[in-house]
Amino acid sequence: MRLNQASDYALRVLTFVACSAPKLAKIDDISIRYHISRAHLMKIVNKLARARLLKTVRGRNGGLQLYRPAREISLGDVVRAIEEDFALVECMRGCANKCVISPACQLTQVFNEALQEFMNVLDRYNLADVTQNRSALHNILFARVIAREIPDHRRNKE
Repeated sequence: MRLNQASDYALRVLTFVACSAPKLAKIDDISIRYHISRAHLMKIVNKLARARLLKTVRGRNGGLQLYRPAREISLGDVVRAIEEDFALVECMRGCANKCVISPACQLTQVFNEALQEFMNVLDRYNLADVTQNRSALHNILFARVIAREIPDHRRNKE
């Protein structure tokens, strides 16, 4: 199974926000640190907020925070909020299934079972589990200077 890029980015956003706490995380900071476009992040943050995984605070001093504690946000919750299609093969597409052997084939059952086990594993882990090395993540995410952030004309002088 392959998750879409939005799921990857959603997990990164939540990791950043968890590591930022208690301060509010800013989308611009997330965009800079992960080298992801702000517009793309806005779409992901919107989905995470609608799923009640992120809380958005508007205004000049606004930003992002987790909607609930990290230990209460399973990785499965995140993937379900972002992924739009869990049909691993055509026979899992319901009415859109055009496979001629579907009525006699057992593959649908096998793939459904595999998908369920995949989601069960994700449900066993939460955001706190994957951010327990917070100090190491913090050092990477909030380092003072990143080479890509220094304009090219200044990089050679420093």
